[in-house]
Amino acid sequence: MIKQAIIPLAGLGTRLLPLTSVFAKELLPINGRPGIEYIIDECIEAGIKEIIFIISKKKMMIKNYFYSDRFYKNLIKKKKDPRIIKEYKKLLKYKKMIKFVYQNVPKGTGDAVLKTKRFIKDKYFLMLLPDDLIIKKNCSKSMINLHQKYKSSVMASMQVNKSTVSRWGIYNLSKRLSKSDYLISDVVEKPSIKDAPSNKAVIGRYILPKTIFKKLKNQNSGNGGEIHITDAIQSLIKDNENFIAHNFSGKYLDCGTMNGYINSGKKISNL
Repeated sequence: MIKQAIIPLAGLGTRLLPLTSVFAKELLPINGRPGIEYIIDECIEAGIKEIIFIISKKKMMIKNYFYSDRFYKNLIKKKKDPRIIKEYKKLLKYKKMIKFVYQNVPKGTGDAVLKTKRFIKDKYFLMLLPDDLIIKKNCSKSMINLHQKYKSSVMASMQVNKSTVSRWGIYNLSKRLSKSDYLISDVVEKPSIKDAPSNKAVIGRYILPKTIFKKLKNQNSGNGGEIHITDAIQSLIKDNENFIAHNFSGKYLDCGTMNGYINSGKKISNL
């Protein structure tokens, strides 16, 4: 059973400027709640017991949010507001689950994952990207169930517009396993429209094997001078490691752009 999740949070969120000039994008409210809380709750509902946040020294605001005990205790002494007490208890629950590691130089998602190596205990772990919200059905839980069935790595998959493939990691699919699941034969990080093997994209949910750390440690920088998790996954596929593309049934919300962030709040408020 997968019990650990990692969440890369060190990015500067430039697509959400000017908001992110003073505020961590993961704490921006979506329908009255910090966006990161939706991701944490998805993990809890999927059976995750420990979450590792990868932050930078520039984003200590995120750690401070979960370690604001003194603020809440002083406030509760003055004002016995049930809503405030409930909020404090929720943060205490979250804090017990969370560990922090640091990526102070932005070298890509692969480098962020490598920072967690010393904490990962089991053969597989879950990774979630905070810009990608999936609501209505728990994608992580579905992926963990699929992993248990096939004892394999799993990545969330969604068909995207052909004109946007350069934003994503794009799959080439091989064997069909079920109505919603396929084995992956190749994955390419942010290909051009001309070079894209399909329009099936990696969405920000991954079940990864611990063996990926060895690949990442020896991996050269790729597109944009960064270390991409996609390149390490492709290397594992070449070594005959099975990866499954899971076409999830939940509703995808892109919170990483200003339009997407605004629309996410509207969508969630209408649930």
